[in-house]
Amino acid sequence: MEEDRSSPVRVVDAHLHALREISSVIASEPNLQAIVNRTLGVLARIIPFGSIALLLHDEKSGLARIHALQTGSGHSGLEIGTEISLQGTGFGLAMEEQKPILIEDGQSELRKLPDLAARLKGDPIRSFYALPLSTARRRLGLLVAATVKSDAFNSEDLELMDCVASHLSIAFDSALAFESVGHLEDQRAYLESEIISESGFEDIIGRSDALRKVLEQVQIVASTDSTVIIHGETGTGKELIARAIHRSSSRSDKTFVRLNCAAIPSGLLESELFGHEKGAFTGALSQRRGRFELADRGTLFLDEIGDISIDLQPKLLRAIQEREFERIGGTRTIQVDVRLIAATHKDLRKMIREGTFREDLFYRLNVFPIEVAPLRERREDIPLLVEYFVSRLCQRMQRPMPTISRATMDALKAWDWPGNVRELENFMERAVILSTGDRLNAPLAELASSRARVTPILTFRDGERNTIIAALKASRGKIAGKDGAATLLGLKRTTLLDKMRKLNIARSEFCS
Repeated sequence: MEEDRSSPVRVVDAHLHALREISSVIASEPNLQAIVNRTLGVLARIIPFGSIALLLHDEKSGLARIHALQTGSGHSGLEIGTEISLQGTGFGLAMEEQKPILIEDGQSELRKLPDLAARLKGDPIRSFYALPLSTARRRLGLLVAATVKSDAFNSEDLELMDCVASHLSIAFDSALAFESVGHLEDQRAYLESEIISESGFEDIIGRSDALRKVLEQVQIVASTDSTVIIHGETGTGKELIARAIHRSSSRSDKTFVRLNCAAIPSGLLESELFGHEKGAFTGALSQRRGRFELADRGTLFLDEIGDISIDLQPKLLRAIQEREFERIGGTRTIQVDVRLIAATHKDLRKMIREGTFREDLFYRLNVFPIEVAPLRERREDIPLLVEYFVSRLCQRMQRPMPTISRATMDALKAWDWPGNVRELENFMERAVILSTGDRLNAPLAELASSRARVTPILTFRDGERNTIIAALKASRGKIAGKDGAATLLGLKRTTLLDKMRKLNIARSEFCS
C-alpha cells in the first residue's frame, strides 16, 4: 500500500522508517537474494513507480541482466533474467560516469532500447531514475526505477534511493567477496586432496616413435582451447598426457581439476560435476561447488567418460557446449570458462550403436583425438621406465640403487603388460621390496605363471599386427614385388605401409 504523500513531514518520516527497515534487513538477513527482494518490496510501498529493477552488469559482454524486479502500479512485461544492452543509452551513461541520472523523457529512452520497449508496450513510461551500484573495488550494476506518472519522484525519493543503492552495493560487494573466498577455499581443499591422493607418475618417460607422436600432438593442441579426447587402455598414462596439455597451455597457471567418472556412483556423479545447493537432497547439508566451477578458467579432465550414464549425458553436453549449468536444487545459471580434456578406454562408437552413449556428445568430445599406445607396442620404453621406477622407489625407501641384470630386463621387455605402465610400476615396487642385496630381485616367476594361466584373446588390432609382422618376417622386410609382404597379404603397397605406420611396425626390424 502506497504511503500518504500529501504531507512533507509524513513523507520524510516514511522514508526514515523505510531506511531503518532496509538497514535492519541487510544487517540480519544472510541470503543476498532475500535482501534484494525485501529491499525492493519496501521501496514499492514508498515510491510511486511502475517498476523497479536491479540490473547486474557483465563487463565482458557489456550487457546488463535483470537480477531482481518489483512491480508497483501498472503492468510490466519485464522478467528476471532479461538482458539489456546499455550502449548509447542514459542507463549506459549512468554506468560509465558512475553518477545517478534522471531520464525525464522515458519514451525517447525506450526508442534506444527496442527489445525493452517491446516488453513494455502496456506501460506508458514517463521517466526513469538510474543509480549506479558500485564500491571502490568494482562496478556492479544499476538500480533503475520507472514511473508512469509525470514528476512522480520528489527530492526525498531520490535521496532515499541513493541511500538504498549505497547499502545494496556494499551488500553485493561483500557477497561477491565471500563467494570468491569460498571458491578459493574449495579449490584449496580440492588441491590438498589431490596432493594426498596423487599416486601417478611425475613425468612422461620414453623415447619410442609412438610416444613421440603423442607428444607432438600435445604440443599442437595445447596452444588452443579445443576439447581433447584421449583414447588408450587402462594404465597407459592418459592422465599424464592431459596434464602435459594443461602445463603447455595458456591456462597452466590455473587449476587442473580431475574426475574419474568410473570411481563415482552414478547417483552422486551429477553433484560431483555441477555441485548442489543446501537442502537439494538428503545429506546436502551445505552448498557445494562441482568440478566445473572448480576448474573455471583452468582445465577439467574427465577420465573414463564412457562411464557417464545416458541420463546425465545431456546436461554434460550442455555444460561443454554452452559453458553453463545449474547446481542441483538451484535455479541460477552458472557460466564457466573451462578447457575440457576427456579420456576413455572404451569404444565410444560401439557404445553409440548400442544406445549407451549419445552421438552428439561424442562429436562434441571428438574434436582432437589422441591415441596412447599400450606398453606392448612401445617395448623400447620399458628399460627407461624400469630404471626410472627403481630409482624413484629406492630413493623413497632409502635403499641403495640395485643393478638390473640383462636377463631380468629381457624378461621385462618380453612381457606384454596388460595393465600397461601402471602394472609395470606396481611390479617394480614389489621387486624393490624383495631386493635385499645389490642386484634387483624381480619376481619373474609371477609373469611366467600369469602367462601359463591366461590364454590371451587377441584384439582385432593385435591380430592384424601379428599377421603383418609374420608376413614381414617371411619376406625379410620386403614390402612390394612378387615375394613382398603386401603381395603375401593381398594388400596394396600403400595400404600396407599405412597400416604399418598406424600399428607402429618398423620395416627395418625385418630386413636381413
